[in-house]
Amino acid sequence: MKSTKLTNNYIRRERDIMMNQKLEEIMATARLNELIRKKQKDDDKKNTIIWVLAILGAIAAVAGIAFAVVKYFSPAYLEDDFDDFDDDYDDDFFDDDDVIEVKPEEK
Repeated sequence: MKSTKLTNNYIRRERDIMMNQKLEEIMATARLNELIRKKQKDDDKKNTIIWVLAILGAIAAVAGIAFAVVKYFSPAYLEDDFDDFDDDYDDDFFDDDDVIEVKPEEK
């Protein structure tokens, strides 16, 4: 009877150890799955950011090309209109009435 008790205790311990190992394995698998899901979410966020930046870059490139084409094909006389009027307004800032007399120094 004593030997059957020992055998039963031994079997219970082994079964408990195996159950603990299986439980630990299941928990490790769950943690691994959770990490994989987090990694996929991070990858999806990075992928979205890359797509947004690519679209903004394409829009900027098209705008730059359009600006260059308009600048190249626009007539030159439209750009020179404002340069002619600079000389007319320079004289308005100086008054000839404000004359300062300078006295020579005495030695």
